[in-house]
Amino acid sequence: MKSAETVSIKTAQMSVGERLALLLKDNHLNTLHGRRKIAHILTYYKFPLAILCIFLYIIGYNIYGHLTHKDIVLYTALVNVVAGEDLTRQLGEDFTAYTGADLSEYETKLYTELYLTDDELNAWHEYTYASRMKILASIEGKTMDVVLMNREAFDAFSQNGYLYDLDGLLSENAPDLYERLKTDLVGNIVILEDNADDLALDDSIAYTAVTEEALFGLDLSRSGVIRQAGFEDTVYLGVIANSPRVDTVMEYLRYLYCAPVTLQYNPTADRQPDAFPGAPLQILAACCITADGAF
Repeated sequence: MKSAETVSIKTAQMSVGERLALLLKDNHLNTLHGRRKIAHILTYYKFPLAILCIFLYIIGYNIYGHLTHKDIVLYTALVNVVAGEDLTRQLGEDFTAYTGADLSEYETKLYTELYLTDDELNAWHEYTYASRMKILASIEGKTMDVVLMNREAFDAFSQNGYLYDLDGLLSENAPDLYERLKTDLVGNIVILEDNADDLALDDSIAYTAVTEEALFGLDLSRSGVIRQAGFEDTVYLGVIANSPRVDTVMEYLRYLYCAPVTLQYNPTADRQPDAFPGAPLQILAACCITADGAF
């Protein structure tokens, strides 16, 4: 017992270098000093140190992720649409606030920099494959609910059967919203069956397909949030067919048409925004739907 106490006292009196030498069972380490000791450790203990660093990184990453984790209110995506800082905030953080959710605990996920195009001359063509893989994985994992896109992307999503028929979805889940937005619904086709596989083997045959048409898109031209962004081309909205968050999707649609937005008055323009011709900078509650169904 006395011998053990003596060893303990000696260990306590050791320097950091001596303790490290004892831990590593490297007597030579205790004879080195300064840079030579550091060089010795890096030369002979690189692998254990790398493992230790990786281990500490994983622990730190998991702790950080746990402390900063937020539950997702809705998964949204921009495909072939580039949003500025203001619109990105409005489609994400501002919608979360609109729902009344605590911003420290909840967020709206907005996927950006997704591009789909068959045009090899298009500047975004090189990103198409990676975007397609991300989109497919998100749909399969039910982590994509709403897509805002241009016409080319709308055609692709529709033809592949990724979208809800909005005529049925809106009429069943939000009849008042349906009555006000039905004129903005846009038709497209879904390909039920085709001979693409045969065509890949023999390009001399003609392409044939069995299709079905439905109202898979919503023209967002009347949405205040989208109008103020100033897009030259039409932006379409589609709802992913396997979305498990339909109620929140309905709330998102209401937000797009009811959220207060700022429209800028330009005194040199020949034509002012239709909402308030000749008016100075104002806040517009765009097309807000009231309890009685009126805008």
